[in-house]
Amino acid sequence: MVALKELLPLDAIRLDVSAPNWAKAVRASGDLLVSTGTATDGYTAEMIANVAENGPYIVLAPGFAFAHARPSPAVLRTGMAWVRLAEPVEFGHETNDPVTLVVALAATDSGSHTEAMATLARLLADPETSRALAEARTPEEVWSLVTGEEPAAARTAAGPAGPAGPAAPATGARAAEPEAPARTGGGGDRHTILTVCGNGLGTSLFLKNTLEQVLERWGWSSFVTVEATDTISAKGKASGAAAILTSGEIARTLGDVGTPVRVVENFTDTGEVDRVLRETYEV
Repeated sequence: MVALKELLPLDAIRLDVSAPNWAKAVRASGDLLVSTGTATDGYTAEMIANVAENGPYIVLAPGFAFAHARPSPAVLRTGMAWVRLAEPVEFGHETNDPVTLVVALAATDSGSHTEAMATLARLLADPETSRALAEARTPEEVWSLVTGEEPAAARTAAGPAGPAGPAAPATGARAAEPEAPARTGGGGDRHTILTVCGNGLGTSLFLKNTLEQVLERWGWSSFVTVEATDTISAKGKASGAAAILTSGEIARTLGDVGTPVRVVENFTDTGEVDRVLRETYEV
């Protein structure tokens, strides 16, 4: 697994970037991927096409868009870029617009960056850290907040993994943890919940991490497996899943798959995911 600090060099962070629309905002993040040798300009076009084809599901929390596309020859190595916008930009999301932060991911595969995504999700879900990131005056301040280290060697982003960000607090009062679900298939099978996005390697990983935090808090981790996947694969896996958690845009794309599809608006909000999980299991 690759740590967040290894994916986000200091040169891939820009603050107060002007963008007249969502496509220009995504392009600004793609330009940083190109300039740091992470991807070619073709990947930027793929990220923009992803939103044009699948809708603004990449706006996974209020003010935050996670730009990405599938692994392709346009990706030279796994890496990220961070763009804080000078002015909020509308992406067309019903609840999470406008966007002030665009983080872009280019990945060579679907698995090596999962640790970094979990760290980023915890950071952005923490109100104090999120506020500090919004108020940071320099890329160095952002890099230190994200990695927990001083930016002495940040431009190469090399070295051992930094510490994980603070755990996300639950939103609102915490209800009592419910009893574990009954085992299926004669008592030996685990339940499976799918978290789904267009490509299965970006926003679905954020939701997977948040859901796993809730399951751990409930004491259900040994009973429920969470799998991040894409829309095409989800249709084939739906029959074996207890539920699918996804965005409104992806839910409409999936349609009726014979398994409950639950919409989550804020992929980093443990309180909302807790509520959706309780509705799913009627607890």
